[in-house]
Amino acid sequence: MTTRDVSIVQKILVGAVFLYFLSLAIPHVVRAEAAAFDLIGPRVEMKVSRAGKSLPIAEVANFLPGDRIWIHADFPESQSVRYLMIVAFLRGSTNPPPEEWFTRAETWNKKVRQEGIVVTVPQDAQQVLVFLAPETSGGFSTLRTAVRAVPGVFVRASQDLNQAGLYRSRLEKYLSEVRETSDTDPKELHERSVQMAKTLRIKIDQQCFDRPVEQQATCLTQNTDRLVLDDGHSQSVVSALTTGPSSELIGAISTTPMAGGGFYSAYVGAVVDLARLLGNIHSAEFQYIPALAMPKAEQLNLHLNNPPSFRNPKSVIVVGLPAVEAPQLPPLRNPNAEQVFCLQNPGLVLPVEGAPLVFSTDIAHDFVLSLQTKSGSEVELPAKADAIRGGFVVDTSHVKTADLDTQVVATLHGKWGFESFAGPSFHIRNAQRGDWTIPAADQGALIVGRDDTLHLQSICAVCAEKVMLKAQDGKELKLNWKANGTNEIEVHVPMKDSATGPVKILVQRFGETRADEMTLQAYSEAAKLDDFTISAGDKQGVLEGTRLDEVNGFELNGIHFAPAKLSRADRKDVLYLAAPETASTASFQPQQNLVARVALKDGRVLDLQTTVQPARPRVSLVSKSIQAGPNRSAIRLANQELLPQDGKISFFVKSELPERFSYKETIEVASEDESFRAMLSVGEGNLVMQDAETALASLEPLKSFGPSAFGALRFRAVSEDGRKGDWIPLATLVRLPGLKEIRCPDSPDKQCRLSGSNLFLLESVASDPQFTHNVPVPAGFADTSLNVPRPNGTLLYVKLRDEPGTGNMAVLPVLPEDR
Repeated sequence: MTTRDVSIVQKILVGAVFLYFLSLAIPHVVRAEAAAFDLIGPRVEMKVSRAGKSLPIAEVANFLPGDRIWIHADFPESQSVRYLMIVAFLRGSTNPPPEEWFTRAETWNKKVRQEGIVVTVPQDAQQVLVFLAPETSGGFSTLRTAVRAVPGVFVRASQDLNQAGLYRSRLEKYLSEVRETSDTDPKELHERSVQMAKTLRIKIDQQCFDRPVEQQATCLTQNTDRLVLDDGHSQSVVSALTTGPSSELIGAISTTPMAGGGFYSAYVGAVVDLARLLGNIHSAEFQYIPALAMPKAEQLNLHLNNPPSFRNPKSVIVVGLPAVEAPQLPPLRNPNAEQVFCLQNPGLVLPVEGAPLVFSTDIAHDFVLSLQTKSGSEVELPAKADAIRGGFVVDTSHVKTADLDTQVVATLHGKWGFESFAGPSFHIRNAQRGDWTIPAADQGALIVGRDDTLHLQSICAVCAEKVMLKAQDGKELKLNWKANGTNEIEVHVPMKDSATGPVKILVQRFGETRADEMTLQAYSEAAKLDDFTISAGDKQGVLEGTRLDEVNGFELNGIHFAPAKLSRADRKDVLYLAAPETASTASFQPQQNLVARVALKDGRVLDLQTTVQPARPRVSLVSKSIQAGPNRSAIRLANQELLPQDGKISFFVKSELPERFSYKETIEVASEDESFRAMLSVGEGNLVMQDAETALASLEPLKSFGPSAFGALRFRAVSEDGRKGDWIPLATLVRLPGLKEIRCPDSPDKQCRLSGSNLFLLESVASDPQFTHNVPVPAGFADTSLNVPRPNGTLLYVKLRDEPGTGNMAVLPVLPEDR
């Protein structure tokens, strides 16, 4: 290593250490200002020619050896400082470029101002940089020497400039669309910004949508340096970053919290790299400042992060151009390969993912959707990337649908720079008239007096635009519908106020002026009888089927049953039927086959084969005993039917059917809504046989149900084979608050203070059993003390929230008020 090389390395290390201490002093600059690039710099016009074709720089993805690059620095007539433009080609971090790879142009020269310059990409070149340097004697030589001395720094700068520019393009696209939506249609901001964030790989703060609509756009566009997420395609567009001693030192510094470690988005990381790299190689004559190139058509609009200096060290603007490499084609993919799309849909959007740059730059251009006609030729439809809609909007206005089959596989084609490429494929439906079918199960689905669901099937179901019902009087009603899979739509048909007879279903397809028409019959629902279940000895049975609301009466073996309750489950009607209390069902025998006669409201009578099921178990309540819990309560429950939650209930049951208890028979205890339940059995020890006919059942509610159970409890017998008897009332479960004491002031006209725990379990407190003078306890009361009327001696009267209909006495010590 020569003395000069050692000096250069020393400058790099000293500069890096200086940046480190500078970041300690002003960390906010590193974290926030590094990503600003809010100074507008000069404009550079550029076109690239390859194989006889020319593209504006905005559409160029990469350079290849032999490409001809036209460059024109667009300085104003009033430009007072002369800029030297230098185009430099590099060939990697370890191979300094030859001197002839540097081209200088005096931007103030008349010919250069009028015509620009043309440079040709040399063989073996890998990177391209453009320098704009204030005119200085020997400036070209100085700059060329600096680049050739440390090519790795400028290779890295070229890569980071490209990377940052690509990231910035996504950010600018997102911010522009958010601001435009906020101005034109703020109600759509939530949906559109979420879709754009997904498409462009932008991180958004979901809490912004909790704010008022007028504040959401401002929130979504804050902290823009942290919005951009890393993207695999952006990474592949530029080469891998170089390594070396200086980059290792810079990497070590960047991980420290004060230098911004932990704050970087992918975009900020690239920008901070640039600031450090170019800051390390300044000299007494020149300092280097990066410029983000934001291309639009032929113009490179340069954005600067630092104001240029025109005194020593003068500022050299560094502009990165696309790399000299093979094109990195965008990895577009169809997120749902099974989804189908309608060709006639005027708003046809084909969703894609995998390459945000397709939506944020013009590098991807000239897209078409290619379809094959019946004759085998290709037809191409214009397609345009739309970040808000998350895919490609296809113009189908001029397609000749008659030339296409009903089912078509279409492929997206486009250009990435100069390179043509094929994107993902999509399943397309070309709508045909009159191909709708109705499943057999839905042929009689329209029943007047209720809302119905109808399924319509077609290979082109995706092309349905709207569905209408046309009644017999000619009136049309727009129907609600939704896609149900690929080839079916599900239609909600309100028939509550309709009449029986023929009705028409109209389906309007995209692009059609005349609707497809289907005629169906609307019926008054006639019952379809599936099964009737009744057990020996019962006076209630269950009829299952469809349209059971038409059942008017039911007769079985001479006993008449009346409809009691109708419900619907699993696409079937369930009708509960009951015989009069005075009727005797003793004639029903297990496994007896009978014929039921079912009378409908329209006068028809249907027969139904029925088999009597074995009798359900039946028990009776002999006696019961309620014991208070271990925690002695000040409340004396006035109703013997009230069971304290921490108490215990024991009750004797007698088996009536069968006459003798089975050791495997159980007693089920549950709340009215059956949300709390417990099974008592001989095996568990909470069901003890007294003899063959009676048993003692025991239940501790707190252990079995937990602290939240309350309300009416009931029990029933459950046979060994799972048949369940009728419910029998048992007790009312109540939760008791813990009452501690009452403290009263000397003045008799002032209220006292009741203290305790879980006072929210009280509904009201009174000083007399009639509750003439009472204090209600508000819902959600969380305090441990409560103002109450002055007690009658040591007595208060309370109503519990779990059983507010009963007044209970509470005996508590009455103490003087604390002073």
